[in-house]
Amino acid sequence: MTPAILLSFLLGYFALLIGVAYFTSRNSSDNASFFIANRNSKWYLVAFGMIGTALSGVTFISVPGAVGKSEFGYFQFVLGNAVGFVIIATVLLPLYYRMNLISIYTYLEKRLGAYSYKTGAVIFLISRTIGSAFRLYLVAIVLQKFIFDAWNVPFWLTIIICLVLIWLYTHKGGLKTIIITDTMQTVFLLLSVVLSIIFISKSLHLDIAGTFEAVKNSSYSKIFFWEDFMGSKSHFLKQFLGGIFVTIAMVGLDQDLMQKNLSMKTIGEAQKNMFTFTGVFVIMNIFFLSVGALLYLYAAKNGIAVADLKTPDHLYPEIALNHLNIIPGIIFMLGLTAATFATTDSALTALTTSFCVDFLHFDKKEDQNDPKLVNQRHWVHIGFSVIMVAVILVFKMINDDSVVNSIFTAAGYTYGPLLGLFAFGMLTKRAVTDKLVPYLCIASPVLCFIINTHSIKWFGYAMSFELIVLNGLITFILLWVTGKNTVDRTKF
Repeated sequence: MTPAILLSFLLGYFALLIGVAYFTSRNSSDNASFFIANRNSKWYLVAFGMIGTALSGVTFISVPGAVGKSEFGYFQFVLGNAVGFVIIATVLLPLYYRMNLISIYTYLEKRLGAYSYKTGAVIFLISRTIGSAFRLYLVAIVLQKFIFDAWNVPFWLTIIICLVLIWLYTHKGGLKTIIITDTMQTVFLLLSVVLSIIFISKSLHLDIAGTFEAVKNSSYSKIFFWEDFMGSKSHFLKQFLGGIFVTIAMVGLDQDLMQKNLSMKTIGEAQKNMFTFTGVFVIMNIFFLSVGALLYLYAAKNGIAVADLKTPDHLYPEIALNHLNIIPGIIFMLGLTAATFATTDSALTALTTSFCVDFLHFDKKEDQNDPKLVNQRHWVHIGFSVIMVAVILVFKMINDDSVVNSIFTAAGYTYGPLLGLFAFGMLTKRAVTDKLVPYLCIASPVLCFIINTHSIKWFGYAMSFELIVLNGLITFILLWVTGKNTVDRTKF
């Protein structure tokens, strides 16, 4: 497939998004529309659109690629995710709606204090910026290799082009626009996965029943791993429990995905959204894993040396763009683009919202739609776009997969203190020593890092996703030990 065809497709795709943005923001581009879509979102649109946000471009290429090594073991983690989503719907969302929050970190101010509030908001800003920049960076490498290298476009310009295009369709409508564009992008994502299965199956001369049997009978279909609890990271309990708490921390305590839930009129609609989203999320991951099994079967049949690829993540783009015909290639780029930009546009909007509410205190202004505030919001949005470019270019300069992955993993450590902060606020009546909270939230990830790097030597235990539980627990204990007195929790 020629770079010109791919570029034409990419530009047409963004033209469609910008068109949607125009129609969704032409009658309203105020702060209420940008932050919470005037609390008038349709739950079924949000539920479907959140899939595109939750499943990034990294997921799109990494989950299928990982099947070669971990088989369907990732589904253990997905099952934990599903339980975590139910907990969010039944425990966290009622709290957020009862307090009528715009930024979920406002809860920390009311329950624990100003320092705790700012700490929680900073944790989100750092974690989401690094995580979203990393996701966009990985996908931009694919775009660079298959499109922009043909015209000698430098990588830094590729990143700027991507973020300018995202800014163009989000800067006015914000969440109101993103709910519609994410719904559309999720349709494209779902379509690309299903069609990928169909095209790969046809290449293997399999019908629907044959495809199911081929995946089921392959060496990649094992789901549950019960062996070697101490030494294996794939053990069911580690994956399942990790999935629950990672979801609670990185979804339920993350402004990005929760902002969409808070855009609905009632708690009932928000809960219907989460339950529906959970069902679609689980099904989508089954599709991703099935694509992975089919890709490895295709590679084995056609003599593609998987071991020669730099990383298993390259298997999907390699087969879709270099071994199948033009239609599957376009479908792959459609899904990859949809997954990536649904994640990035949502993150930029959430980062802008958090900074405007948590640090510029838009929610405490008499007229939140004052033109000066709207203009200020625009500059914050631009600012985070520039920061995103800078972070991605730092990743590029490092140019070492192991180091970059370590940075991304480090971002995951920061969600543990959020888990500890919210758990402490909701489960105890004890007050914190507020000025110490920032230091405690730094100490906890440091202690977790030390324990994680020595856990096999000290305990003969290999830690996996359950590390976030330990992180949250250490934060909780530190808050308790340094805490004092009691608070009146009846208003929470």
